Amino acid sequence: MVEATAPGCGAVTLYHTDGWRLKAPEDDVAAEEAHQRLLPDALRPAPTAGGASLLRVPILMRGRTFGSQAVEHARGLGWALGGEPIPAKVVHAHVGLRGGWTALENARPDARVFVTEHASYLHQVLEQPDSRDLYERVLDRCTGLFAVTDALREQLVEAFPAFAHKIDVISNPISFELTRDEPVTALRRWLYVGSFIERKGVGWVLEAFAKCRAEDPALTLTMIGDGKLAEQLEQRAAELQVEDAVTFLPPVTPDECTRLMREHDLLVHAARWETFGVSIIEAVAAGMPVLVTRCGGPERTLAGIEDAAGQMIDVTEDADSIIDGYRRLRDRFPRDLDLAEARRVLEERFGYGAVAKAHHRHWFPETDANGEGDT
Repeated sequence: MVEATAPGCGAVTLYHTDGWRLKAPEDDVAAEEAHQRLLPDALRPAPTAGGASLLRVPILMRGRTFGSQAVEHARGLGWALGGEPIPAKVVHAHVGLRGGWTALENARPDARVFVTEHASYLHQVLEQPDSRDLYERVLDRCTGLFAVTDALREQLVEAFPAFAHKIDVISNPISFELTRDEPVTALRRWLYVGSFIERKGVGWVLEAFAKCRAEDPALTLTMIGDGKLAEQLEQRAAELQVEDAVTFLPPVTPDECTRLMREHDLLVHAARWETFGVSIIEAVAAGMPVLVTRCGGPERTLAGIEDAAGQMIDVTEDADSIIDGYRRLRDRFPRDLDLAEARRVLEERFGYGAVAKAHHRHWFPETDANGEGDT
């Protein structure tokens, strides 16, 4: 986001509030005193993407709800700022809670404050009464809120119909700078990128891979990520006798992820629910077809180019949908795909230039998105 939008802005400072949970309530007072005493030494700005300046701000956290944590993050950033407001005329925050509230509580009175909502866990936020109330206050006070997909906007409008006029759609920005040197010629090297959790359908990906590999022993699978199912997945790979064909990697940097995408043949994404699905767009940008569930975001981001980009499948609580989808895609590949066209369309929708222009139009209306401002 910073790399995409910073060009065209006079100066950009990124405040990254990082929650440090207090585990011993009896030491709260001492911990808070030490935290405030040491905080000035920790605040060391560093250069980051797009020429912006990054300031990491450790935040003491006691709260259990999204709302209570947002209050703590707002207070913690206030300490880091020495009680002074963020000096920028435009402030942009990520997710309503915690970012939106933190930005609003620390912005100048005359600042325009915008929020991007992309949390797949938004329903959990809205289920907590204090968090829902605080989110409503974010919508009331902010200048505008951008959901990354229509599906997420609809969820917010349903929850807060009075603020529908403030909620727009601007997607996540995706880099299309690099693609693969040679086109995919066979769909044998599978790739999964994401969390190892139930919602992502990772268990079904592994089960489907094992059955498909029984038909084609040349298949391999690389799974990048971490989560509570990591150990279970490795054990299951051994039980399925595919451990030699499956590689588990911890989360990697964006550059490394792009490199791995250019070295694999197929992204398999079997989430139960997804607000956007960044890795899907990144895969197409890297010249790789996708096998992805209709789980909310993807059918909207890939609208009109589903068949050109790969194969969409239904969400089912078994591996059959993935297996059938892979067989259909394999039979259509490469004759019925047009990855170059899919890539072109997606860059027009989600490329850095398109997303930056959309944000700048809101941030700097007085310059018609072509001038410079401070954010």
